[in-house]
Amino acid sequence: MAVNIQSLAEALPEVKGRIKRDVPLSKVTWFQVGGPADVLFKPADETDLADFLKSTSEDIPVFVLGVGSNLLVRDSGFRGVVIRLGREFSKIALIGENLLCVGAGASDLQVARYAEEKGLTGAEFLSGIPGSIGGALRMNAGAYGNEISDILVSATAYDRQGIRHEVSAEEFGFSYRHCELPGDWIFTEAVLKLSEGEAPSISRKMAEIAKTREDSQPVRSRTGGSTFANPPGKKAWELIDAVGARGLSKGAAQISEKHCNFLINNGGATAADIERVAEEARRRVFKEFDTLLRWEIVRLGEKETGAMTNKKEDRS
Repeated sequence: MAVNIQSLAEALPEVKGRIKRDVPLSKVTWFQVGGPADVLFKPADETDLADFLKSTSEDIPVFVLGVGSNLLVRDSGFRGVVIRLGREFSKIALIGENLLCVGAGASDLQVARYAEEKGLTGAEFLSGIPGSIGGALRMNAGAYGNEISDILVSATAYDRQGIRHEVSAEEFGFSYRHCELPGDWIFTEAVLKLSEGEAPSISRKMAEIAKTREDSQPVRSRTGGSTFANPPGKKAWELIDAVGARGLSKGAAQISEKHCNFLINNGGATAADIERVAEEARRRVFKEFDTLLRWEIVRLGEKETGAMTNKKEDRS
């Protein structure tokens, strides 16, 4: 059912931050595709976010947007409110011995570089993840042998009632690319525990990660993060390659020749093109290996059937 944007905006509470209507999401996602959000809300601070959540009906869909790297917005857009955490939620500070307090809106690369400046090791892997800390917490993001769960001490989150939660790393229930916390909780900051390191060694490791990404991933294309999570004991890209889907294309959408667990918009692709080419690879893998690849990229918006895909059960 179509949503009246005017009515939706009028149903929202007064805020200190900014609210905009009918905002194109293709301009803020790495794929550069997809329709608009009915409303985009940028909270001024945590209190503003909490008050908004407390005063907004839970019938109104809400989605938190990070840097847009792990997101495929469908062509119909999003019928609801997209929340984007701005500068106030991107601060990084040294708060104790080898402890960093990082805003959920900070990019993983920013955190890695800050740790490098402070001579702290343990966050280098974050430089190879194209996302934000909030997204890293939600999916236990990892790369190059490490995951956010390895360095997390605690995090702060708000539920849909605007209630603040302080959560220890143990309470996350982390597993591979997953955490057990409610899907509608919004993370605002995290505390990370690192170790003292040697500046040259830290810089060298980050340079190696950058070179590895450049050599093995289509980082200069309109792409996203890894499309599918690795099945137990297997690698998604190897399965996709084995069924002949490397380079497979539909319209201007393509499975990368360089790394076939990455999707590419070659210019002019629609979100539907990108999703179809990925689903074709997924279908082939299931048919050949009886293995159902789980989407790691979040698909936001309505399917042709009308079902929303920002729900947990739709991310499989």
